[in-house]
Amino acid sequence: MTENTFSISGMKCVNCKAKVEAALNDLNGVDSAVASLEDANVTVIYDDTQVTPAAMKEAVDDLGRFEMEI
Repeated sequence: MTENTFSISGMKCVNCKAKVEAALNDLNGVDSAVASLEDANVTVIYDDTQVTPAAMKEAVDDLGRFEMEI
């Protein structure tokens, strides 16, 4: 498993945090995703043979209000 922390812009409330976490946790290969409003980031534990940071960025960016930096 790989663990990385990525910056997220656009998270402003608990609901935003939950949406980002859900988008990432729904991806095959993601073991866990925990977002932090205070730090404006998300820490993801994932299997890098099943999911890439680019795929995670796409899942978050597709939500429309958020942008993940990889």
